[in-house]
Amino acid sequence: MGQAPVQVTHTGTARWRRRTGEYGSLSAALQAAADGDVLTVAPGTYRENLTIERAVTVRGPERAGSGSVRIAPAEGVAVTVRASAALADLQIEGQDSAAPALLVEDCAPELNALRVMTRSAAGLEVRSGARPIVRRCTVDNPAGIGLSVCGGAGGVYEECEVVAAGQAGISVRDGAHPRLERCRVHHASGAGLSVHGEGSAVEAVGCEVYEIKGAGVLVASRATGHLTGCRVHRTSADGLTLDTDAVLTLADCEIHDIPENAIDLRSRSVLTLTRSKVRRFGRNGLSVWDPGTRVDANSCEIHESTGDYPAVWISDGATAVLDSCRVHGVPDALFVLDRGSRADVLDSDLSQVRGTAVSVSDGATVQLDDCRIRESGTGAWFRDHGSGGTLANCTIDGVATGLIVTKGADPTVERCTVTSPEEAGVYVSAEGRGTFHGCRVTGSRGYGFHVIDGCRTTLRRCRTERCARGGFEFAEEGPVVEDCTSDESAAVPAPAAPAARTTTAVVNAGLLTAGSDVPAQGATAGGKAARVPGADGEPEPGSPAARPAKEVLGELDCLVGLESVKREVRILTNMIEVGRRRLQAGLKAASVRRHLVFTGSPGTGKTTVARLYGEILHSLDVLERGHLVEVSRVDLVGEHIGSTAIRTQEAFDRARGGVLFIDEAYALSPEDSGRDFGREAIDTLVKLMEDHREEVVVIAAGYTTEMERFLAANPGVASRFSRTITFGDYSPEELLSIVEQQAEEHEYQLGEGAQEALLKHFTILPKGPTFGNGRTARQTFEAMVERHAGRVAQLADPSTDDLTLLYGEDLPGPA
Repeated sequence: MGQAPVQVTHTGTARWRRRTGEYGSLSAALQAAADGDVLTVAPGTYRENLTIERAVTVRGPERAGSGSVRIAPAEGVAVTVRASAALADLQIEGQDSAAPALLVEDCAPELNALRVMTRSAAGLEVRSGARPIVRRCTVDNPAGIGLSVCGGAGGVYEECEVVAAGQAGISVRDGAHPRLERCRVHHASGAGLSVHGEGSAVEAVGCEVYEIKGAGVLVASRATGHLTGCRVHRTSADGLTLDTDAVLTLADCEIHDIPENAIDLRSRSVLTLTRSKVRRFGRNGLSVWDPGTRVDANSCEIHESTGDYPAVWISDGATAVLDSCRVHGVPDALFVLDRGSRADVLDSDLSQVRGTAVSVSDGATVQLDDCRIRESGTGAWFRDHGSGGTLANCTIDGVATGLIVTKGADPTVERCTVTSPEEAGVYVSAEGRGTFHGCRVTGSRGYGFHVIDGCRTTLRRCRTERCARGGFEFAEEGPVVEDCTSDESAAVPAPAAPAARTTTAVVNAGLLTAGSDVPAQGATAGGKAARVPGADGEPEPGSPAARPAKEVLGELDCLVGLESVKREVRILTNMIEVGRRRLQAGLKAASVRRHLVFTGSPGTGKTTVARLYGEILHSLDVLERGHLVEVSRVDLVGEHIGSTAIRTQEAFDRARGGVLFIDEAYALSPEDSGRDFGREAIDTLVKLMEDHREEVVVIAAGYTTEMERFLAANPGVASRFSRTITFGDYSPEELLSIVEQQAEEHEYQLGEGAQEALLKHFTILPKGPTFGNGRTARQTFEAMVERHAGRVAQLADPSTDDLTLLYGEDLPGPA
């Protein structure tokens, strides 16, 4: 299309002086035009460099479909605007890599429906204090910046679009401060929106930035920004990046589908987030670094991580405030690291977290108030010395472990509740400390409060309810316990020192309450002795000599059932004993690998047999102490590279001279182990078992099928264990024997027909994977005692038989 004539409508102060003329070029028309004149450009291609220095209107044809007006010089700036002119319906093209296609400087023009198609340094550049109003303009510049606003310029940009940019989509620098309304930036190869330099600022409302090969929004070097109702998505780098004293406010925004950090702040930058959503990110949803860097998030949501990183990461002295926020569907929720780093979380929800909801390490602190943690691996983990803070009025529900405190960490936990943890409500080890006041653990499948390694933890007015393994477990002297209770004991005494001392208590019908003096070895909430040095087969140096092997084997023989297990243990014992005697006689002894695998369903006596096995080896001088250290995945597996090896080493060291019993060992090698440090624990164990094979016996226990996976996890695992002992389910007759033993121990008797009813009950009872075997028998007895109490309480003057006889009608459910 060649160049066409340009019609110029000249206007004067009076209507009768209005006139029209035609010119052969745009340059000629502009030279002839005066302020207020209208230049109507016919469709065609104009190879001219235009400079507009009068307040004229330059527009394309008024009739739609008549063709486009192309202003396309061979070099230089295609159109320069230096007056309050109006440009509309033009296509501007440039080819100069050192100059913009359209330049606006030191004026306030109106630009409407322009299409800039170019391969220039910038598609549209606004500078030198210019204040244009730009509406419905499109920039396509695969060679440079889409829209550049610099040199103190500003203006309003409405419904504009950068469809391609070889560098930043929109660049704001050198004190510029534009306002963007309902603009779109996509397919840029630099940042979608870049704001740089002191005094530079951007206000964006209802804008969208996407398909960016780089960061979506970059604010740096003392620049500021305010984004409202904007969307940033599908970038190749971070969604939003703030660096070096940047300040940004986001309200009602969405950041999603980001392969890297959704939002990253560094070097004293400050971010304020309100009612915004962050989802589907590959690294951190919110990453905050360096002293002075701060984020304030209110009523925000961070969810659906696609990677293996914490959703919120606070480190190197940065601070964060999360108020009324939700974090869910992520590997880890909140990690706070390094001295000086701090996170304050108020009235927020952390849920569906595959790993740890809150992790505090390397001297960092957190303050959680009125928060809810649900469906997580670990509720909160205070990892090491100097790490701490306060949790107040928080609830933790449906987690593996509620709270973990290790390696000198010292948090304060007040009025918090842990409900239905899989392993423990509160677990303290490796010199962890912590003060727990007015806290409660309910429905734990493990212990309520489990404090080991002599940790100096303080428990005041804490309570446990319905904890399967016991409300309070103290491995040795250290914790301070005041006014703590459980549904199984009215008062929980503090653990005793290894030397004998007494605690005021009364034992009555299985309950531990205040009253008379009994020897104190610590106590669990169930009234059972806590494992402390000198108790339960865990002697300290200088403790009494071990029981003879025959006595321990006699106790083993008294266990109900387990005939094949008893036979295997006797075979091992005989081989070890004969080998010891051969050595005394100067003969060679066969090497006996003492590490074992116990397989079978829950409640079949695996832990009890492991304890007796340790005692037997101690009595035969094979093990120095023979004590039992029971651990599970939570005791061995950390959540940082290298931390698992440390925790496994610590557990192994506690078992020196005794038995390390790994319950549910298959959990160390889950079927989906893409991001799991369980294998590191297995590898560490294999090496330790070889390096210290004379000092520790390792017993790995779990379901039969799952343990096959554990043995295949490492080539050296199967070779370290000498044999597998299978614990079969108890028969109905054996379960009946357990109930009879329980009855005799508690001074009850089975009345007429009760044995037959119990046999029938155990025969028809479903034997699924959750069947508890011996535990089920004990629970059945406890249920019968409860129903018996309800029946006898109605009698005015019960006889001795009434008080002691249990009948079929006392069975739970239909007899």
